[in-house]
Amino acid sequence: MPTAPAPAASADAEQLRQTIRATGLKVTAPRVAVLRVLQENPHSSADAIHAAARELLPTSSVQAVYGILAAFTGAGLARRFDPPGSPALFESRVGDNHHHLVCVRCGTVADVDCVVGEAPCLTPSDTSGFAVLAAEVTFAGVCSRCQAQVAAGSAD
Repeated sequence: MPTAPAPAASADAEQLRQTIRATGLKVTAPRVAVLRVLQENPHSSADAIHAAARELLPTSSVQAVYGILAAFTGAGLARRFDPPGSPALFESRVGDNHHHLVCVRCGTVADVDCVVGEAPCLTPSDTSGFAVLAAEVTFAGVCSRCQAQVAAGSAD
């Protein structure tokens, strides 16, 4: 006899369904699985999202995940960004003005809020007639974990 899902898991799944429904997208099991993965694993590649979604829904296909990510990006549920030298990454933190720090050694990504507020980060010196909708800033550096590894390696 099947057991009922835990109340917290049920409530969480319902929240995911409501989030998808609010964008006008049809609620499907693969979309719920991908949104859950996005929320639990920010800054993930489509392939990593697919692998995690298959843990939740074994019938998920790579093609379906790519289609879902495109739909989520178009609907404002996900944001895609392209770190230099890496595959595109996706996150569910949308609707705010934040940028990214990327470790050039290990690829770790961290969100960073705009220091000066929303308007200055979205205002180029010359718009060339464009209506600016978004600005993408990616800071490249070395994360604290890699710095510690380098320091430990140089101490030997």
